[in-house]
Amino acid sequence: MRIAIVGCGYVADFYMGTLCNHPELIVVGFMDRIRSRAEAVCGFWKVGRVYDTLSELLADDSVELVVNLTNPASHFEISKASLLAGKHVYSEKPLAMVFRDAKELVELAEARGLRLSGAPCGILSETAQTVKRALERREVGKVFLAYAEIDDGLMHKDRYRKWKNPSGGYWPYKDEFEVGCTLEHAGYWIAYLIWFFGPVTRLVAYSSVRVEDKQTDVPLEIISPDYSVANLEFASGMVARLTCSIVAPHDRSLTIVGEEGTLIVEECWDYHAPVYINRPTKFRRWGLKYPLFKLLMPGVKPARLPLVPGPKIEMSRGVQASMDFSRGVAELAAAVRENRESKVSARFTLHVNEVAIAIQSPNFTRGPYVPVTSF
Repeated sequence: MRIAIVGCGYVADFYMGTLCNHPELIVVGFMDRIRSRAEAVCGFWKVGRVYDTLSELLADDSVELVVNLTNPASHFEISKASLLAGKHVYSEKPLAMVFRDAKELVELAEARGLRLSGAPCGILSETAQTVKRALERREVGKVFLAYAEIDDGLMHKDRYRKWKNPSGGYWPYKDEFEVGCTLEHAGYWIAYLIWFFGPVTRLVAYSSVRVEDKQTDVPLEIISPDYSVANLEFASGMVARLTCSIVAPHDRSLTIVGEEGTLIVEECWDYHAPVYINRPTKFRRWGLKYPLFKLLMPGVKPARLPLVPGPKIEMSRGVQASMDFSRGVAELAAAVRENRESKVSARFTLHVNEVAIAIQSPNFTRGPYVPVTSF
């Protein structure tokens, strides 16, 4: 399928660098409101052409699918224009900053017979498939509870001003801080959780700004929460707690508690992250209380489950990543080619978006929130 990329900032290279895993995707060209950025990406990867305007790109009949990598505030506008032009759309997260806009995009795509999907596509990873298989096989028996963490440490204290991708684009710290860590990151585990346990039927959330001054070079126009926590109830009866921050020490783990043990994933940004199973033994408490016991009783250590087989992720030209960013685009293209719904469907993506917005902005929900979307 012939694709065009709109938005040539920091994340563009992560998509371009993983296209080698999906030769069926052909890049026609690039467009960015700062033309020099599009020229830099086009020149670095030596494919496609540069479009002067979005209208020029959308008028190109050879473009079948638009990959929307613009800043989050522009996602709705660019995706809507692309759908109106008859293009399929894959969008970086979030689908839109406002729920009604995200809902409008899904309804527009459905009305026009077009496919719409969006990041994150982690449910396509080998790790997610392995956890799903373990749950279906009841490896830990009946499951009761999940804890999901997405904490990235004191981000404003990091050396983020020096983060640069291979083609020369810098990490967009102003956008990242203004959008907030919940809309930027919570979707990774939300997508996993709803895929495992079904749609969220009710949630109670809290968010807060813990660090008001992010010490940026330019003032932030929006001060978004840098900490959020939510209790989620799922259609299956499962319950989970999700915590997200750019304040607490680094922790991107998922723990699923079952009657006969726990499933543990230590990293949501790695498509081949190990999946551990920790079964209770009569020595478990001793091992926790007396560290020497762990050396004497290997049964105290969690076992590692074999990952569901999948392709090795290749990276091109200096891209450092553990996620196959283009896998979601390839899945959407396959859905179009095979005339089926994408595994990361528009309704699935919309539900992730709605839940993330409700967690980031609990003041607007005024108490427990019942999502209006499903999938």
